[in-house]
Amino acid sequence: MKMASDNLAVGIFLFSEIAVGMLGNSLILFYHIILIVTGKHLMKKDLIIEHLTFANCLSIISRGIPQTMSDFGFKYFLDDTGCKLIMYIYRLSRGVSLYAMCLLSCFQAITISPSNSRWMKLNLRANKFIGPSCLLSWLVSLLLNISTPARVSGPIYNKNATSRMSYGYCSWFASGNVVTALYMFLLCFTDGLCLGLMACSSVSMVTILYRHKRQVKHIHSAQHCLKVSPEDRAAQTILTLVCIFVISYSFSSILVIFTTYSKFPMLWAVSISLSLEICFPIVSPFVLISNIRDSSSIFLPCCHKRKLLSSLT
Repeated sequence: MKMASDNLAVGIFLFSEIAVGMLGNSLILFYHIILIVTGKHLMKKDLIIEHLTFANCLSIISRGIPQTMSDFGFKYFLDDTGCKLIMYIYRLSRGVSLYAMCLLSCFQAITISPSNSRWMKLNLRANKFIGPSCLLSWLVSLLLNISTPARVSGPIYNKNATSRMSYGYCSWFASGNVVTALYMFLLCFTDGLCLGLMACSSVSMVTILYRHKRQVKHIHSAQHCLKVSPEDRAAQTILTLVCIFVISYSFSSILVIFTTYSKFPMLWAVSISLSLEICFPIVSPFVLISNIRDSSSIFLPCCHKRKLLSSLT
């Protein structure tokens, strides 16, 4: 009885998280759709944000809603095929979110590089490759997670495996053969490479912005010094997004590994891991919204000049 009440409390908490996250991401998508319909000019980084936001929505829907239904007591609402599909969509969207954040941070680092920097030469080329890079991120994620359906089954399907992780509505099998080890190494390598690029680009941006601030500090009046400069706004937005992503990604990955190879099923650990996994999709749209100087323009985009991430240019 206590376990049921605990699961219900977790389900209510997850449902609240999902509602807030879907609201924020829907606002960002709605804002960009209206801008496109009204013929407003979109910056190249807006395309990355659109892909990131759409991937966030898929992550929340494919991972959050089934787990919430399971915590509310619904069992066996997905068959074997449904479990394979929903977990594949989640892995796909999670990969795209990682690649989109990596692409956004690297693109911004190139954009704000000094004019005499060798990275500035890549600025024009980078603008041309934003669209193909976004499409490539979906393709790479599709291919890297192509074996996911083979490792997922419905809750009532039994299969011999070294390790079995139950989500309540689906099960995930982790085999101990060499092929699986190589596959996991490939996933870890690509994820680690993206996280490393994000960290390097973030450090580069902070260094550039700090040097620029010191160079122009003597020409700022006292009135301007009291205001947050565009450089500070850029650094705060990028570093906030990167930090939230890295923290949620790292802790959720550690908890997933611990739960997968644990001898005893711990559904509470699965729910905590889920909260960490969807932390970034929930918080990131509000970080972007807070960077809009006139936040009311997101509700009335036709009546305001677009300022989404304009301080990052």
